Amino acid sequence: MVNSPVLVLNQNYEPLNVSRARRAVVLLLQGKAEALENGSGVLHTPNEIIPLPSVIRLVYLVKRPPLKKKLTRREVFRRDKYTCQYCGRETRELTLDHVIPRHKGGRHTWENVVSACIPCNNHKAGRTPQEAGMRLIRQPFSPHVSGYYVPREYIQRHNEWQRFLPLWQTTEED
Repeated sequence: MVNSPVLVLNQNYEPLNVSRARRAVVLLLQGKAEALENGSGVLHTPNEIIPLPSVIRLVYLVKRPPLKKKLTRREVFRRDKYTCQYCGRETRELTLDHVIPRHKGGRHTWENVVSACIPCNNHKAGRTPQEAGMRLIRQPFSPHVSGYYVPREYIQRHNEWQRFLPLWQTTEED
Protein backbone atom coordinates (compact mmCIF):
# COMPACT_ATOMS: atom_id res chain seq x y z
CA MET A 1 0.00 0.00 0.00
CA VAL A 2 2.79 2.47 0.83
CA ASN A 3 4.25 1.84 -2.63
CA SER A 4 1.06 2.74 -4.51
CA PRO A 5 1.47 5.63 -6.98
CA VAL A 6 0.45 9.18 -6.06
CA LEU A 7 0.07 12.05 -8.51
CA VAL A 8 2.05 15.07 -7.25
CA LEU A 9 0.83 18.48 -8.44
CA ASN A 10 2.66 21.78 -8.24
CA GLN A 11 1.04 24.68 -6.37
CA ASN A 12 -0.51 25.79 -9.69
CA TYR A 13 -1.96 22.27 -10.26
CA GLU A 14 0.64 21.40 -12.91
CA PRO A 15 1.60 17.70 -12.69
CA LEU A 16 5.16 17.35 -11.40
CA ASN A 17 5.64 13.62 -11.06
CA VAL A 18 4.28 10.33 -9.83
CA SER A 19 5.53 9.51 -6.36
CA ARG A 20 4.97 6.67 -3.91
CA ALA A 21 2.35 6.92 -1.16
CA ARG A 22 5.05 6.71 1.52
CA ARG A 23 6.75 9.87 0.21
CA ALA A 24 3.38 11.62 -0.18
CA VAL A 25 2.47 10.90 3.44
CA VAL A 26 5.81 12.35 4.59
CA LEU A 27 5.11 15.53 2.57
CA LEU A 28 1.64 15.77 4.12
CA LEU A 29 2.91 15.28 7.67
CA GLN A 30 5.62 17.92 7.15
CA GLY A 31 2.99 20.40 5.94
CA LYS A 32 4.59 20.66 2.49
CA ALA A 33 1.56 19.28 0.66
CA GLU A 34 -2.19 18.91 0.92
CA ALA A 35 -4.22 15.85 -0.06
CA LEU A 36 -6.69 16.45 -2.87
CA GLU A 37 -7.87 12.87 -3.36
CA ASN A 38 -7.57 9.89 -1.07
CA GLY A 39 -6.66 6.53 -2.49
CA SER A 40 -7.69 3.14 -1.28
CA GLY A 41 -6.28 2.16 2.05
CA VAL A 42 -4.93 3.66 5.22
CA LEU A 43 -1.62 3.80 7.05
CA HIS A 44 -1.77 2.74 10.72
CA THR A 45 0.56 4.45 13.18
CA PRO A 46 0.61 3.92 16.94
CA ASN A 47 -1.40 7.12 17.46
CA GLU A 48 -3.51 7.60 14.36
CA ILE A 49 -4.88 6.25 11.13
CA ILE A 50 -3.76 8.19 8.03
CA PRO A 51 -5.69 7.78 4.76
CA LEU A 52 -3.28 7.11 1.88
CA PRO A 53 -3.49 9.90 -0.70
CA SER A 54 -3.93 9.40 -4.42
CA VAL A 55 -3.38 13.03 -5.47
CA ILE A 56 -1.44 15.66 -3.52
CA ARG A 57 -0.67 19.32 -4.22
CA LEU A 58 2.44 21.07 -2.96
CA VAL A 59 1.83 24.22 -0.92
CA TYR A 60 4.80 25.96 -2.58
CA LEU A 61 5.61 26.53 -6.24
CA VAL A 62 8.41 24.47 -7.76
CA LYS A 63 9.99 26.48 -10.58
CA ARG A 64 10.95 24.38 -13.56
CA PRO A 65 12.68 25.36 -16.77
CA PRO A 66 10.47 25.39 -19.86
CA LEU A 67 10.00 21.89 -21.17
CA LYS A 68 11.41 20.99 -24.56
CA LYS A 69 10.66 17.88 -26.54
CA LYS A 70 13.78 15.92 -27.36
CA LEU A 71 14.69 15.93 -31.05
CA THR A 72 14.61 12.26 -32.06
CA ARG A 73 13.66 10.41 -35.23
CA ARG A 74 10.49 9.08 -33.65
CA GLU A 75 9.38 12.53 -32.43
CA VAL A 76 10.00 14.11 -35.86
CA PHE A 77 7.96 11.34 -37.51
CA ARG A 78 5.17 11.85 -34.95
CA ARG A 79 5.18 15.63 -35.49
CA ASP A 80 4.95 15.09 -39.25
CA LYS A 81 2.31 12.33 -38.80
CA TYR A 82 4.50 9.77 -40.60
CA THR A 83 4.11 11.73 -43.84
CA CYS A 84 6.81 12.71 -46.31
CA GLN A 85 6.99 16.50 -46.20
CA TYR A 86 7.87 16.68 -49.92
CA CYS A 87 5.42 14.35 -51.67
CA GLY A 88 2.78 13.80 -48.94
CA ARG A 89 3.06 10.00 -48.96
CA GLU A 90 2.13 8.35 -45.63
CA THR A 91 4.54 5.56 -44.77
CA ARG A 92 6.51 4.09 -41.88
CA GLU A 93 9.62 3.89 -44.10
CA LEU A 94 10.87 7.44 -43.59
CA THR A 95 14.21 9.15 -43.21
CA LEU A 96 15.17 12.44 -41.62
CA ASP A 97 16.03 15.26 -43.99
CA HIS A 98 17.74 18.52 -43.15
CA VAL A 99 15.93 21.19 -45.17
CA ILE A 100 19.13 23.22 -45.36
CA PRO A 101 21.84 20.54 -45.50
CA ARG A 102 24.34 20.50 -42.66
CA HIS A 103 27.27 20.89 -45.02
CA LYS A 104 25.66 24.16 -46.16
CA GLY A 105 25.32 25.52 -42.64
CA GLY A 106 21.98 23.95 -41.69
CA ARG A 107 21.60 22.96 -38.08
CA HIS A 108 20.11 19.87 -36.47
CA THR A 109 17.08 21.66 -34.99
CA TRP A 110 13.32 21.14 -35.03
CA GLU A 111 12.98 24.01 -37.52
CA ASN A 112 15.38 22.38 -40.02
CA VAL A 113 14.51 18.66 -39.84
CA VAL A 114 11.58 16.99 -41.63
CA SER A 115 10.36 13.49 -42.46
CA ALA A 116 11.07 12.39 -46.02
CA CYS A 117 10.42 9.17 -47.88
CA ILE A 118 13.49 7.45 -49.29
CA PRO A 119 12.84 8.41 -52.96
CA CYS A 120 12.35 12.11 -52.07
CA ASN A 121 15.41 12.14 -49.83
CA ASN A 122 17.51 10.56 -52.59
CA HIS A 123 16.16 13.08 -55.15
CA LYS A 124 16.97 16.03 -52.88
CA ALA A 125 20.48 14.62 -52.30
CA GLY A 126 22.24 17.23 -50.20
CA ARG A 127 20.65 20.23 -51.90
CA THR A 128 18.18 22.78 -50.63
CA PRO A 129 14.56 22.23 -51.68
CA GLN A 130 14.82 25.17 -54.12
CA GLU A 131 17.96 23.72 -55.75
CA ALA A 132 16.27 20.32 -56.06
CA GLY A 133 13.04 21.83 -57.41
CA MET A 134 11.05 20.50 -54.47
CA ARG A 135 8.56 22.20 -52.19
CA LEU A 136 7.82 21.52 -48.52
CA ILE A 137 4.20 20.69 -47.74
CA ARG A 138 4.52 22.24 -44.28
CA GLN A 139 7.32 24.25 -42.68
CA PRO A 140 9.00 22.39 -39.82
CA PHE A 141 8.35 23.67 -36.29
CA SER A 142 9.24 22.91 -32.71
CA PRO A 143 6.35 20.96 -31.15
CA HIS A 144 4.58 22.44 -28.15
CA VAL A 145 5.10 20.59 -24.90
CA SER A 146 2.74 21.11 -22.02
CA GLY A 147 3.09 19.51 -18.65
CA TYR A 148 4.43 16.31 -17.27
CA TYR A 149 3.89 13.11 -19.20
CA VAL A 150 1.80 10.74 -17.11
CA PRO A 151 1.98 7.13 -18.26
CA ARG A 152 -1.31 5.90 -19.68
CA GLU A 153 -1.52 2.83 -17.43
CA TYR A 154 -1.57 5.05 -14.32
CA ILE A 155 -4.46 7.08 -15.69
CA GLN A 156 -6.40 3.96 -16.59
CA ARG A 157 -5.95 2.52 -13.08
CA HIS A 158 -6.58 5.81 -11.23
CA ASN A 159 -9.75 7.44 -12.53
CA GLU A 160 -9.54 10.12 -9.82
CA TRP A 161 -6.42 11.54 -11.55
CA GLN A 162 -8.28 12.38 -14.76
CA ARG A 163 -9.88 15.55 -13.46
CA PHE A 164 -6.41 16.93 -12.65
CA LEU A 165 -4.99 16.10 -16.10
CA PRO A 166 -7.42 17.44 -18.74
CA LEU A 167 -4.98 20.11 -19.99
CA TRP A 168 -1.89 17.98 -19.69
CA GLN A 169 -0.63 15.43 -22.16
CA THR A 170 -0.36 11.73 -21.56
CA THR A 171 2.05 9.41 -23.24
CA GLU A 172 0.77 7.91 -26.47
CA GLU A 173 1.47 4.41 -27.67
CA ASP A 174 2.15 3.98 -31.38
